[in-house]
Amino acid sequence: MGDPASAARRGPVKPADAAGLVLIRAGASGVPEILIGRRPAKMGFLPGIHVVPGGRVDPPDAMSPYPGAPHPAVTRALSGRRPPLAFLNAALRETHEETGLLVGKPFAGTAPLTHSPFWQAYREAGLAPDYGALDYLCRAITPVTSKRRFNTRFFLGDGNHVAGTLGGNGELEDLAWAKASALGDLTLVDVTEYVLKTALERWTSRAPIGATPAKLLNYRKDIMTLSNRRRSPR
Repeated sequence: MGDPASAARRGPVKPADAAGLVLIRAGASGVPEILIGRRPAKMGFLPGIHVVPGGRVDPPDAMSPYPGAPHPAVTRALSGRRPPLAFLNAALRETHEETGLLVGKPFAGTAPLTHSPFWQAYREAGLAPDYGALDYLCRAITPVTSKRRFNTRFFLGDGNHVAGTLGGNGELEDLAWAKASALGDLTLVDVTEYVLKTALERWTSRAPIGATPAKLLNYRKDIMTLSNRRRSPR
């Protein structure tokens, strides 16, 4: 085991860049449904908690074999050390890995050859990522007291424009399209509650992409705070 005193002297763990995707679709009666799953109890981070698909940003996420770019407002909001495309690709890739679903639009061009299972799945489905259709919801930084920390950008996508069979790699259990009215029955942390609330508001209002500034969710003494400021994580 590690020495708690030594860990305290080293200071907070640096949060890893990550991305998550909220997919909302209109159900049979027009009621919004959100794709959500539960993290297995054996997981070291948020075990047994319901979350949206997401995970770490990997270096290859910075590039795409397909044309297209994020909405200009999203590009501006994500400007920084990493290219904005890295966060969108990470959100799409993690969604595919964890749920088996691809989010995109029909692609009539010559699909690129690639060794990436993620991009190969797009090729086989005849789809391409629709970067411009993804809205930036917010950024959340895990508390400094956490042993595992993430600096996560959350996005909103159209759940009616997905392909594939709901399944995934087992990182999320009980995957389902949950009615908005049933979210109160799920085990959620405060960040996910805020993310889902914000996503539903934007989906219901049909707000234009980029019309609402993405807020920063941070923690002060383990209490979640909201701000419009862009700041570097500690």
